[in-house]
Amino acid sequence: MLIGQITDIHLGFEPDNPAEFNRKRLDQVIAYLARPGHAPDMLVATGDLVDRGDGDSYRRLRNALSLCPFPVWPCVGNHDIRENFIQYFPEIPIADGFVQYEVPGTGDLRILVIDTLEEGRHGGSFCERRAAWLTARLAEAPDRPTIIVMHHPPLEMGIDWMDGGPSEPWAMLFAATIAPHAQVRALICGHLHRSISAAWNGVTVTVCSSTAPQLALDLSPMDPDRPDNRPMIIADPPAYALHRWNGRELVSHFDTSGEHVMLAKFDPSMQALVRELMGERG
Repeated sequence: MLIGQITDIHLGFEPDNPAEFNRKRLDQVIAYLARPGHAPDMLVATGDLVDRGDGDSYRRLRNALSLCPFPVWPCVGNHDIRENFIQYFPEIPIADGFVQYEVPGTGDLRILVIDTLEEGRHGGSFCERRAAWLTARLAEAPDRPTIIVMHHPPLEMGIDWMDGGPSEPWAMLFAATIAPHAQVRALICGHLHRSISAAWNGVTVTVCSSTAPQLALDLSPMDPDRPDNRPMIIADPPAYALHRWNGRELVSHFDTSGEHVMLAKFDPSMQALVRELMGERG
């Protein structure tokens, strides 16, 4: 199974511009993912779907995603507003008022989408009601490999001005909720606008870069009282991830939809090398 991921679309950052920069970047990624022979089996959109939570942006997002020749399964992030999201995506399941559900039709792999939004807060949130739902779902299939899709990563990633931390109450509750369930193999997240991977409590956490502009890579400490003119947001090409489940492991690949300059191609001059490399697999 091939799972595509886009995240942090922030559609509506320019609310009065129907041809806004973020929409062009989203369209570019969708066109890239939809290429014949390359399309994933499904696409997860891991939050901050729109920038201001407004209905018009969700309407335009739905229009953009309608071009996908594969099912799209979204979750909400801190820039989203549940009420408006639900109005424009009524087919997405809701559990106890939260955007939480199991993705159907995933074979031997189970995919659970959870809601880490607390409206008015940039960081994550996870409460007892959400924990009860997740606990019940995990108890249903203890032997089935499971991936959890969410917006906020529950650990410190090193980008000081965007980081949460494992000692935040929501992250501690989430960690305690999944700890007894060894079938949880990976978390697929957004929020940080960069491609990042980490091992956390025996679980692989992957964060995908955004279709909107990216965060600059700067892991030095930041003093909020001393602006130092460091880059914060950069216009790298719009990005996506492809997560490949091979029946044993989830293997994540990250790429951009910008132009890639080809230096070699599979033509007769490369055939001997390809045969040699593939022949060594036995």
